[in-house]
Amino acid sequence: MDKFLAVIKKLLTLFVKLFTGVCYLVLLFFFVQVFCYTSFRIPSESMEPVLVNGDYILVNKMIKGARLFDVFAAVEGKDVDIYRIPGFGDFKRNDVLVFNFPYPENRWDSISMDVMRYYVKRCIALPGDTLEIRGGRYKVRGCGERLGNQDERYIEKLEHAEQYGIAVDAFPYDEQQGWTVCEFGPLAIPEKGRKVVMNRTNFFLYRQLIDWEQKKKLSLKDGRILLGDSAITQYRFEKDYYFVAGDNMANSQDSRYWGMLPEEYIVGKVVRIWYSEDKYSGKIRWERILKKVR
Repeated sequence: MDKFLAVIKKLLTLFVKLFTGVCYLVLLFFFVQVFCYTSFRIPSESMEPVLVNGDYILVNKMIKGARLFDVFAAVEGKDVDIYRIPGFGDFKRNDVLVFNFPYPENRWDSISMDVMRYYVKRCIALPGDTLEIRGGRYKVRGCGERLGNQDERYIEKLEHAEQYGIAVDAFPYDEQQGWTVCEFGPLAIPEKGRKVVMNRTNFFLYRQLIDWEQKKKLSLKDGRILLGDSAITQYRFEKDYYFVAGDNMANSQDSRYWGMLPEEYIVGKVVRIWYSEDKYSGKIRWERILKKVR
């Protein structure tokens, strides 16, 4: 009887140790997912050839810091406050970023976060940059580096865009400015603390951002800019924003069309492809596994 009880005790002790070990592993996995790294699957061709449909990517949250917010309220579609823990650096031009799409589906007139809808695009311009697109090529004033994937085949197609099904009209869809995906800007990307004069042009460029920051409607009436019921002549931004675009420029719904991305909606930077599978054959793409993303 004593031997039987001893065996039972050993088995119970082993079970408790295994259970405790599993709990520690689950907690560690949860900690890493929330604060350090997470994973996403690429479902489209908008970032080809760097990322292709069927790639599984590893996203570093620690550069700018992981986000903390009420997930349950966000899933219900409620407006939530988003906080970041301290990070180790800043996002840079040409970083590939994962973010929550900042606009409601089929509507680009107001900002709201869809916690279940993620996009991956390349950072073209940072807060404080002044961006232009000339001849289909991205240019940031004072920056000599190559920006994005300057696809010459795509740029050639822009001369006959309608024949290739490429949408030419671009943000902010104002007839007086007449911006297109070929000729765009100059657009000053807002940074926290930056002031802008509130005229007609800046009304169309920044109304979604100001609406979102102030939780009030910005309107243009009789030549005056109204925030709620109050006339304003200038505005100081409270948040940082980014301009992002897909490498597959002919097949990417990005900032050229819907505008600027709030920093709060950015999950992190893509660092590697950890797994890849052909969506048609199901075969593993071994040559892509652990490939660094640049």
